[in-house]
Amino acid sequence: MLELGASNGRVLQLSGLILGVLCFVLVLSYASNHMLPAYTQTNPTVTFTVDASISSGHRIPSTLFGLFFEEINHAGTGGLWAELVQNRGFEAGGLNTPSDIRPWVAVGTETQVLLGTDRSSPFVKNPVALRVAILCDAEDSSSSNQCPHRGVGVSNPGFWGMDIREGATYTVKFWLRSTASLSLSVSFTSADGSQTLAQETVEVDSKTCHTWLNQSLELKATASDHYARLSLTSRNRSVFWLDQVSAMPTDTFKGHGFRKELALMLADLKPGFFRFPGGCFVEGDRLINSFRWRETVGPYEERPGHYGDVWNYWTDDGFGFFEGLQLAEDLGALPIWVFNNGISHQESVPTELIGAYVLDTLDGIEFARGPLNSTWGALRSQMGHPDPFDLRYLAIGNEDCWKPYYRGNYMKFYEAIKAKYPDMQLISNCDGSKSALDHPADLYDYHVYTSANNLFAMRHQFDDTSRYGPKVFVSEYAVTGNDAGRGSFLAGLAEAGFLIGIELNSDVVSLASYAPLFVNNNDRRWNPDAIVFDSWQHYGTPGYWMQQFFKHSNNASLLFSTVQADAATNNVLIMSALRAKNDSTGSDYLVIKAVNYGGTALNLQLVITNMPSSDKIQALDSSMTVLTSGNLMDENSFFQPTKVVPTVSKAETAGPNMRLTLPAFSIMALQLGLSSMDADM
Repeated sequence: MLELGASNGRVLQLSGLILGVLCFVLVLSYASNHMLPAYTQTNPTVTFTVDASISSGHRIPSTLFGLFFEEINHAGTGGLWAELVQNRGFEAGGLNTPSDIRPWVAVGTETQVLLGTDRSSPFVKNPVALRVAILCDAEDSSSSNQCPHRGVGVSNPGFWGMDIREGATYTVKFWLRSTASLSLSVSFTSADGSQTLAQETVEVDSKTCHTWLNQSLELKATASDHYARLSLTSRNRSVFWLDQVSAMPTDTFKGHGFRKELALMLADLKPGFFRFPGGCFVEGDRLINSFRWRETVGPYEERPGHYGDVWNYWTDDGFGFFEGLQLAEDLGALPIWVFNNGISHQESVPTELIGAYVLDTLDGIEFARGPLNSTWGALRSQMGHPDPFDLRYLAIGNEDCWKPYYRGNYMKFYEAIKAKYPDMQLISNCDGSKSALDHPADLYDYHVYTSANNLFAMRHQFDDTSRYGPKVFVSEYAVTGNDAGRGSFLAGLAEAGFLIGIELNSDVVSLASYAPLFVNNNDRRWNPDAIVFDSWQHYGTPGYWMQQFFKHSNNASLLFSTVQADAATNNVLIMSALRAKNDSTGSDYLVIKAVNYGGTALNLQLVITNMPSSDKIQALDSSMTVLTSGNLMDENSFFQPTKVVPTVSKAETAGPNMRLTLPAFSIMALQLGLSSMDADM
């Protein structure tokens, strides 16, 4: 993510600056309470005329609005990926031993237990294992150094606590060997260790103890703690080794390992695509720390993990290439794989040496799409997905257009991929919105992070973009800076205006996604974000709820429409109209969307023309959804998760000619239910 006023850092036009001054004045006059105002003669009047004929407008791409996931803010590691154990393989402290094993901590005193690491793991790619020496004896021993009743050993607090809930079941897996027979207690305990929430015991006899054995347990919690920890303890004087310790809830999204409540928030947006795994995470600050897809597939014990040196934390890569493809499928979205093209933030591989990277990418495509008798297609099948994934889009790098060797490297990837997969849609990092690209591409990537006023001023950004050549992929957009806070209503309001502009230009813009998607509240690397969570709770920011207004736009029909208003009103207003299908009933409906970015309520006169004779508007099936708030800088929080959320009311006066009011500073969607005249006969 590169924070610029636009992806190429262009200077905003004078009109945008004027609008910024205007909006600053409006902010100062913003009312403290926003009940829906009445339609009065004192409000400025807007006439919105919609051509509802079958031939009106154009079909919106089925991919237009989707999701972008990046491993930032502990979004996947300790978030969307439901693994509870942090540093499960003990490699986060490096491969040299002894090493830092945090956040693992000893259970017991220094005279009772000694922790260390060595390179005795059974896994070649993950050589480090944890050595636990129990120095005390059971209570019935004559030794003066007696173990406490609960035993001693090691515990892991997860990612700022593990959410363990009464009645829920958790799968705990690990590899174990010891110098002698061993009775090992595996338990979830309260944050302070005083209460046992769930517990099972592993018994290892003297005949098998010297061999690494895979242990798998199901622990059912009898009590709850949102900040619990996993403990492995014993009262036997012995030495034992642990490696690849994993704990996950059994109830995950579609059974594929994703934290259910977070994945459901994504599913509720009905995304058309899922772009992953980054972002800067793909590049790395140095290539040695870039995302390498082949190191993130196969059994989790064989995944070496890596340090993400852009966002500065370790990931075990449990959420890898396979998981990204799987999640896209589970969401009903098309995956968009962003791969490394030999470029990091600090380094660029010369084009004459890029061949190995090209072959690596072709192997990655084979993993996703290859037949069962191919090398990588066979591995995909072994992982539980014999059918190919529907991979159609590839992004050749991320924000790399201006870096050395990008264009030369790009062409090597482009030619090799198109030769083998001519249907693949390839995405360039170079911005072609104002001038033609100097290289072939199916789409080009466009990023924008800026202030609320600037982003709203960019609602016409693509009005003059050429309708010939590559399509636009707005893969990262968001309001940032002081007026964004940690996710302000003002930010969501401006973003909605920008998206209506994209909707109106959906003949040239094919895909768009907000960024970043997630933030763990304990590790904010970027503000704002769409969804905030910690170990047990979550909420959507206004930037998330704003996207709810666009979740039915994909594959709808954008209708031709016109706005009649005075110049001042046009500066703070943008509207669109579309015809979509109700998935549950199969019937069509019209949607009128509007963003009022001004501090005055607006009278709206809606005029629907050329409606097919077989259709009529059903008032009982019509509704109005509004997102507004008492203060532009209002935010949601764990304490007030629904402070800024849309409200829905019946549209009792719905008809082809109707009047309604757009509140000041608001997002509105009027949904008009349609029924066939013939159905009533």
